[in-house]
Amino acid sequence: MGARRGKWEPVDLSGIKTTSLSERKSKVASSDFGKKWHPGGGLSNFIKGLPSILAARDLRVAISAISAAVKAGRTVLLGMGAHPIKVGLNPVLIDALERGIFSGIAMNGAGIIHDVEVALAGKTSEDVAAHLGSGEFGMSRETAEFIHKAIAEAGIAGGTGLGKAVGDALLNQAAPYSSLSILATCARLGIPVTVHVAIGTDIIHMHPEMDGAATGALSHYDFRLFCSLASTLENGVFINLGSAVIIPEVFLKAVSVARNLGESLRGITTINMDFQRHYRPQVNVVARPTVDGGSGIYLIGHHEIMFPLLMAAVLDDLSRTAGEDE
Repeated sequence: MGARRGKWEPVDLSGIKTTSLSERKSKVASSDFGKKWHPGGGLSNFIKGLPSILAARDLRVAISAISAAVKAGRTVLLGMGAHPIKVGLNPVLIDALERGIFSGIAMNGAGIIHDVEVALAGKTSEDVAAHLGSGEFGMSRETAEFIHKAIAEAGIAGGTGLGKAVGDALLNQAAPYSSLSILATCARLGIPVTVHVAIGTDIIHMHPEMDGAATGALSHYDFRLFCSLASTLENGVFINLGSAVIIPEVFLKAVSVARNLGESLRGITTINMDFQRHYRPQVNVVARPTVDGGSGIYLIGHHEIMFPLLMAAVLDDLSRTAGEDE
């Protein structure tokens, strides 16, 4: 058998049945279009003028969810990788902490490394390729010694987690740039900051001071603390900023613990922010935790642009609604 052979003629379209545009359901209407912004119009008018379509609509939903949660005294948690620190967002995060936007912060192990380096030296993020060949990558002495000493002392004292241990140490030792440290700020303000470590993923695990038992114990304390925070997320907000694996996995387990213990997370809004789409944040942050009542949002864009924009819009919304209440 083979393809049919013979003379082919173009199809006759005269019998096509058409429908009415006016009666057809459409995904986009002119009322969804963006509006012109005029110089001097301010941030709120810019946000209002964005199209009510796709990511612009999601951004407005995210702003409203965070603002509403803050005004209602609901929990707003921020989970983060190390990249937001490396692109200079500590002042933005610290300002949000001081203004009471976040109820708690969760970091991966790399997060404390870069935060501590900023606090100690006012700089961070080495050139991996330049140092890997010589075996010097990740071998900065002060970084490892400081963190492992804080872990060892906290392990002996007991009753604290990894995030608080390092934050307290930065304050106690008056680190030169502690005002730029998220960990030190959380310790100063009494805001929970948890650190979730995967052994072998961070440069300080290569150093002789590493105590795996103490690190694991403090990180497990922080996991249980994070579960406590996550259990209060009913009508609250969880933001994952730039963690592709660790924080999404930790968050999913914390959601399971909270629901196993009978806590309702209905009305939760989850927001994932990253410069590209990843599998785990999509399923573990945006989709699965919200399936029984909530909404998930994925905002794609560079952290150094998108997160300051989000925080500025939230603060602007809060300031305007506060003015209306007065």
